[in-house]
Amino acid sequence: MIIDSRETAESTMDYRRRVPIGEPVDVLVVGGGPAGIAAALAAARGGARTLLIERFGYLGGNLTAGLVGPCMTSFSLDGSEQLIRGVFDELVRRLVALGQARHPSEIPAGSAYCGFIEYGHDKVTPFEPEAVKLVAEQMCAEAGVELLLHTFVADVRTEGDAVTGVVCASKSGLRLQPATVVVDCSADGDVAAAAGAEAEVGRESDGLTQPMTLFFRIRGVDDDLVEEYVRAHPDDFRPFASIVAEATAAGRFPAPRRGVGMYRTLRPGVWRINTTRILGRDGTDARDLTAAELQGRDQVHRLMRFFREELPGFANCELLDTAATIGVRETRRIVGEYQLSLRDLQSGRHFDDVIAMCGYPVDIHDPTGAGGGVDDSYGTANAYEIPYRSLVPLRVEQVLVAGRCLSATHEALAAIRVMPPAFATGEAAGAAAAIAVRLGVAPREVPIEELQRALLAGGAYLGRELVPHVSGSTVRD
Repeated sequence: MIIDSRETAESTMDYRRRVPIGEPVDVLVVGGGPAGIAAALAAARGGARTLLIERFGYLGGNLTAGLVGPCMTSFSLDGSEQLIRGVFDELVRRLVALGQARHPSEIPAGSAYCGFIEYGHDKVTPFEPEAVKLVAEQMCAEAGVELLLHTFVADVRTEGDAVTGVVCASKSGLRLQPATVVVDCSADGDVAAAAGAEAEVGRESDGLTQPMTLFFRIRGVDDDLVEEYVRAHPDDFRPFASIVAEATAAGRFPAPRRGVGMYRTLRPGVWRINTTRILGRDGTDARDLTAAELQGRDQVHRLMRFFREELPGFANCELLDTAATIGVRETRRIVGEYQLSLRDLQSGRHFDDVIAMCGYPVDIHDPTGAGGGVDDSYGTANAYEIPYRSLVPLRVEQVLVAGRCLSATHEALAAIRVMPPAFATGEAAGAAAAIAVRLGVAPREVPIEELQRALLAGGAYLGRELVPHVSGSTVRD
């Protein structure tokens, strides 16, 4: 049974309670996924006392709990230049040294590691999620990041337009955690939205968001037979598309998909599967999330039967595990000082306040059906920039956003919502938060030149055209 948690005017009540207050920190990072890991490391390395709050018992977010992988490209669209470096590349190289990842420079488009997809999938990063948990924790410990796991942010405390802390909920009860700057890496913009920041949801025409997916892993796959079949059927839109189309027409395929999303891992016979599809659910509503989890697991087990019975190379496959959480592609997009647009991605527009570069194309999954994925018809540039202003919410102070809740249109977000750009925007937000604390200014007043210098010193790449000593302007200029 699914319990409806949505409130109505007749079912509300006033609730007041005194809660303990934690020791104040300079920078509070909410959410320990790709954006949160990078934000916390950048803030701590920038000299700020930094606390990272995460709802799971480990770091990684979609890297670990979501079983999402591989990391989509951190390179330009043509695969010629690595654009996303910094914390992301540092983490990857540490995983490579442990034998738990392959560097993206080694992975060509069209390979089994990128799901046999050519467009937009040159230079992806295969990795093992368990290793990410350990390496991310080690990096945070080395940088002096304080961790608070098993903790959920339930509310915010504000003074005027400024957020001064968050209310945390955990097995320890409720607690107010004060902070000078909060970096919202919740993916859903939870902190910014609770503080009153304006947000947009879904596509402009009807407000619908991209569907959810429950990733899962299988073992016992005949790798060679899969490779042989896929190479022998180049006309298939995705692996096994012709088999899926026939089964869908006959009512035998359990998910609204046009093929099988599948990515080889570093372990023989083990593949990540991105084929479940849950339509029409809101990733910020607990009732919908519950329904999505149940529907996703049901699809997984029906897909497993289909795989064994009908897909070449899958006759002896077994379910290894399902993700600890449903994968949500899109919820709130916080409206910021600048809203990144599809036109910006297409033109490769230069921003004076550039804080990240990316080359991943528009990747919209149809909110109402089986279509979608990377689409070359949008014509994104070989490389494009993300401005700092997209991390700065309008009218709310002392908060920055990073990851897939930043300020962008539905189409632009579909390109920058994946994990490498989340690392890059998180690193920028964390570095900016540390500078704001040190200078005693609001995050929107951080000098862009100083922020860019900090990012470059941390190994980030901001483009060949960036002059080290640009004007000392702030984002208001």
